[in-house]
Amino acid sequence: MSKHIETTAITAGRPPVEPDAPLNPSVVLTSTFHSGGSIGYGRYGNQTWTALEEAISALEGGQTLAFSSGMAAISAAFSILPIGAPVVASNQGYSGVMSLLNSFHASGRLEVRFVDVVNTQKVIDAMKGAALVWLESPTNPCLDVADLPALISAAKKLGIGVAVDNTFATPLVQNPLAMGADIVMHSVTKFLSGHSDVLMGSLSTNDPALYKRLHDSRSFNGSIPGPLEAWLALRGLRTFPLRFKQSQESAKELVIRLQAHPKITRVRYPGFGAIVSFEVDGSAEQTQKVCDSSTLIAHATSLGGVESLWERRRRWPIESPSVPEQLIRLSVGCEHVDDIWNDITTALSSI
Repeated sequence: MSKHIETTAITAGRPPVEPDAPLNPSVVLTSTFHSGGSIGYGRYGNQTWTALEEAISALEGGQTLAFSSGMAAISAAFSILPIGAPVVASNQGYSGVMSLLNSFHASGRLEVRFVDVVNTQKVIDAMKGAALVWLESPTNPCLDVADLPALISAAKKLGIGVAVDNTFATPLVQNPLAMGADIVMHSVTKFLSGHSDVLMGSLSTNDPALYKRLHDSRSFNGSIPGPLEAWLALRGLRTFPLRFKQSQESAKELVIRLQAHPKITRVRYPGFGAIVSFEVDGSAEQTQKVCDSSTLIAHATSLGGVESLWERRRRWPIESPSVPEQLIRLSVGCEHVDDIWNDITTALSSI
């Protein structure tokens, strides 16, 4: 009998049940292993990584590889493409990916076709002859939602690989592998680990040959996670469903309140998840002042932790110019929703 995801998050990646066996996996601190086993050397595997990978695999429904960061995982996915391969990707998304793809396109490493992921037909039109479609849904930070089933189906009919960044939606909302995607990426740093104390990424796939290519990329490029980080990420993952549901419940309530606030001109929220983006009625400097004026919400980058975080995304030079200067991305944490709201309204009153 299959388990609910809340149960799976708690039970997956545990050691075998034996008398006096530990309940939790150990942190395996070693650079090499005695010969005769399947690992051989510390760049190829580690029992602590394996426990985390088993847990994420159980959530996403595919075999998983852990990486030293989300960008390391993303880079591995692109690294297996041939020189000059055409790639279809969103024209507005996570700034790290946008910067990487722009540099690849400029150098000729890849031919990147940037598209509006909301326009399903335009995305499909751009797929002709492509090697990979990279989908981010919802997008970061504008929270645009792609029609994943339609886009994945169209790509597979054309024999094109599909990779989906599932960091924002998480497996609690959508399972891209079940829709037919080839790769699912997570910035494990965010919701899965959930405590703003780990940098880690993951790639999941149900294609054994693709898994091997990604494993080789991780091994030979050295983008391996540390065992202590893997252990912390797995400990955080145990409470991921509880944290995400609480944050999502608060996000939905905050959206209602933000939409009624006179100093907010637009609220962006796809109806699910724990990220809310909204635009302030004011200048970029005034919007920055709002972020600087909070006392509960941390003014910091990143997202997905138990604590609420916000920032004006255009403060970063690498952010897409299509993102409004007055946009604030709010990662809703697990504090009481009234306390978050009081901090928001106090900060808005500073302008």
